[in-house]
Order: sequence, then structure tokens, then C-alpha cells
Amino acid sequence: MPVQERKQRERADRERLIVATARELAEQQGWDAVTTRRLAERIEYSQPVLYSHFRGKREIIGAVALEGAAELAAELRAATSATDGPRARVTALARAYLDFAERNPAVYDAMFRLDGGLTFATEDTPEPLKDAFAALLESLGEVAGDGAHPALFTEVFWAALHGLAALTRAGRLPPGDAERRVELLVDRLALL
Repeated sequence: MPVQERKQRERADRERLIVATARELAEQQGWDAVTTRRLAERIEYSQPVLYSHFRGKREIIGAVALEGAAELAAELRAATSATDGPRARVTALARAYLDFAERNPAVYDAMFRLDGGLTFATEDTPEPLKDAFAALLESLGEVAGDGAHPALFTEVFWAALHGLAALTRAGRLPPGDAERRVELLVDRLALL
């Protein structure tokens, strides 16, 4: 293997290690616990090595967000492909989205609450973010209804899911009604 190729592979491995370690630390102790110093100690590299990959915490948060968006898109597609009919697909999508947010709170924060330096809803939006939205649109676009723009309907439905995820996590909603909330969202907003 040529030296340059080996160095590129080692660099990519280090970058994955940094992102995985940041994610793990954030899930265990919250994003406030994620510092470049702590990451450098955990991955057993110096801070300058870490800075050769990421200019700081903001870029690390962005990398975690992109990874999370790819995972969310895959989970949404897996959940909806295992169903038959629009109602079942939209219900499976809603459950998968809320389950992802609950299982991955730090990743979800990186994606939607924290500043990771990423642009949304523009030409410059990174591909994993576009793909996560596309995974929502694939199921929701078909139920947007007459006269509703599919992407706009998807944004409104997504906002409702995000609101449910955020309010549930903050303990603002009674815990026993999660399934009924999904049913109401599907029945009333998607009119299914």
C-alpha cells in the first residue's frame, strides 16, 4: 500500500474516532462535557492533532449531526419499507423518528438544537441533511393532500414530530400518551 494511501486511511480512522468519542461522551455526560482537551485525552492524541481534523467543537458537533442525519434517514426508510399503505407508512415514520430522538438525545441535539455550522434548506445544505429530509418526504409527500405542496407539508409534519420529541424529552408531556399522540398526528394532520 502506498504511503499516501495509508496516511489518508489513518487520517479517516482518526476522524471517525474523534466523532465517535465526542458522540459517546455527549450521550453519557452531555455536550458541555465535550471539550477538545477531553477528547484529545480520550483518543490519546494531542490537541493539535485534533485541530488538524476539526477547527473546534462546533465542527465536531456538525460532524456528529451529519452522521446522525444519515442514521435517521436509514432508520426512517427501514421503518417505512416494512409497511404497507400510506397510513401504516406515516405511522411507522413518526414512531421511528420519535424513537431515534429518544435513543440518541445528544445526536438529536447536534442535529437540531446546537450550532454545528451546517446550513439547512439551501443549495449548500450537506447531502446527509438533504437525504434525511428526503426520507421524510418519501412517505409524507404522498399524503400531503390536494393543494398542499408536498415539501411544505413535510416541513409542518416534521415540525410537529420535532415538537413532540423536544417536549417529551423535557418532561413537558405526560409519558403515557406517546402512542395516542402519534395516532392523533397521523389522523388529524395527515388526514389518514
